[in-house]
Amino acid sequence: MKPAKFHPLAWLLLLSMLWSLASAQRSKKDEEEPAADLTFLILKDDNGKPVRNAAVIMHSVNAHGEQGRGGLELKTDLDGKASFDGIPYGKLRVQVLATGFQTYGEDYNVDRPKMDFTIKLKRPQNQYSIYGDNADQNNKDEKKDNKAPDPNNKPQ
Repeated sequence: MKPAKFHPLAWLLLLSMLWSLASAQRSKKDEEEPAADLTFLILKDDNGKPVRNAAVIMHSVNAHGEQGRGGLELKTDLDGKASFDGIPYGKLRVQVLATGFQTYGEDYNVDRPKMDFTIKLKRPQNQYSIYGDNADQNNKDEKKDNKAPDPNNKPQ
């Protein structure tokens, strides 16, 4: 006995039904999980001008404050803007990296369908170091004060 053959139209109908079922499942899931549209504006703190080509990195954050695996990276345009649609509601960690600026990081609660963020990046600050120029001068001063007495120089 020969196995039954499916007509090509039957295969097409079966695939079509499976595709529509999968689409319905995805639509139902999308309706269950609200998502937000996020817009970022990245500016220089000192003059308010846009920062182009800054990396805006987003990570989900769980209830314990732990950053989730993966993430999403956006780049700002010439106007310092970046946006993304479809971020699920919940905690979101945002980091902004740009050459010549301090790294920015903050956790946000995504709870509205549309959210706009304006982030001002600061230039790096001078750091004090015990190994820098000031430390060398202090060490010289300490050595002058702590000289051992000269054995040839006897008190009179």
